[in-house]
Amino acid sequence: MARASAVKVPVRVVVPVSSAHAPSVPRGIGGHAGAGYGAVMADLTETEMHDIADRLIGAITAADIDGVRAAYAPHAAIWHNFDQREQTVDENLATLVDMHRRATGLEYTQIRRFLAPGGFVQQHVLVGQAKGGALQMPAMIRFTVEDGRITRLEEYLDTRQAMVMYTG
Repeated sequence: MARASAVKVPVRVVVPVSSAHAPSVPRGIGGHAGAGYGAVMADLTETEMHDIADRLIGAITAADIDGVRAAYAPHAAIWHNFDQREQTVDENLATLVDMHRRATGLEYTQIRRFLAPGGFVQQHVLVGQAKGGALQMPAMIRFTVEDGRITRLEEYLDTRQAMVMYTG
């Protein structure tokens, strides 16, 4: 896939933070919404987007916990649509270790990415082999990025696709 030139485009977007259907939005200093929500967005190039995402995905598929930790900012929040709670970096790393115990040959396929205010969005299918059968889990992730590290990850997936990791 050809990558577009590394042109930085400033973007200003305001997203309502009071929606009952939106994930919780961390508040920054003075009660203002955190980066990526109702603030002037940081510049991110397509090259930077791919570098950050490829680093994270490479670390996840290699079960490289230190590499995953390095992709996250220390205060990063990881949110999932199925439980609507935020994980800390350490909690997320424990989840990834458990995923590797339950499935082998993990690979991200059908990857599509595009820049979004304050970061980027990735759509993919995670495939692998679990005790209950073949894993094929489509997902979409919204990444918020500051200074080259992920500060917030919002993952949307259908947990029924993950059941093969818990059966068999």
